[in-house]
Formats: sequence, structure tokens, C-alpha cells
Amino acid sequence: MKPGDLPDQSIGAADAKVTCVEYASMTCGHCAAFHTKVFPTLKTKYVDTGKVRFILREFPLDDLASAGSMLSRCAGSGDAAKSFDMTAILFERQEEWAFQRTGNPVPKLFEIAKQAGFTQDSFDKCLRDDKLLERIVAVRERGSSKFGVSATPTFFINGKRLDERPTVEAFDKVFESLLKAS
Repeated sequence: MKPGDLPDQSIGAADAKVTCVEYASMTCGHCAAFHTKVFPTLKTKYVDTGKVRFILREFPLDDLASAGSMLSRCAGSGDAAKSFDMTAILFERQEEWAFQRTGNPVPKLFEIAKQAGFTQDSFDKCLRDDKLLERIVAVRERGSSKFGVSATPTFFINGKRLDERPTVEAFDKVFESLLKAS
């Protein structure tokens, strides 16, 4: 589960006994549900207490998801906590920008990004960063070819795929078992 060329976005203690890797798409409704309903509890209970290191890897399902991933990366500028904050905002407000029925979704995405400190210039520069886009696509391709990821969200806990629905109870069961074992 080692990262590829693009550094992982991770929060939590680097030496935590448990590492959870999520492959997610910014336009995936199931990913948004996880990040708004399940992740806050897991973060408080396990990540913030140093028991679990949580890694988010991009698995964009479309161009708009790639744009969201790019903005999360640019918002953090290497600070994973800031990237996670931007990711949280984009998932919370996903209905507003990802599923517009008419018109261009980019202005709505910019409106959200402005609240995270983006200017029109920094927003445009981020979305025109072809190198970043290539690296995000490479994360997706590696997840697919090396780890068999074919849908989002997909989770690996200490290298083993979580085959249950991603509920707090499912994570509790696996995390607690691993934490007791060591």
C-alpha cells in the first residue's frame, strides 16, 4: 500500500498501529456520505487519538472529480490537514457543484474554493496544472491495476480490503481487533 509518485494525503500519527487507506472520488455520492456521516466519528475516536493514520487517495471517476481533487491538493499546498479541510467542504457541498443539471459547474466550484482562500488566479492556476492532474490520474491507475480498486469508496486497513459497508460499526470492529492484537 506504499504511495506512488504523488505523496499521500494523510492525517493521524505516522506511527499509528492501524493505517486506513481510502480511494475516493470527489463526485461519488457514497464517498460524500462516508465523509459527512462516518468519517467525523472515526477521526475523533481513532485519528485524533493517535490510534489510526488515515490516508486519502484520489480515484476520480470523471473530470469534475479530478478538478475537486486538484483543488484539495492546491488548498493544502503540502499541508494534509488543510487538504482534508477542503475535501470535507467539497463533500459537504457536493450537491451544489458536482450534480448541476444545467450550465457550467466551475463557477460554483470557484465560489466554494473562494471560501477556502482561493483567488480567481490561484483557482485557475490550480486547475491548469497538468502535472498535478497527471499525478492524480496515476494514483487512480495504480489503485486500479495494483490494488484492484474498481469503485469508490474503497478502503484498505493495514493492507487488507474492507469488504463491508463503510459504517462506524464496521470500522470499529476492524480497528478494535487490530488495536487489541498488538
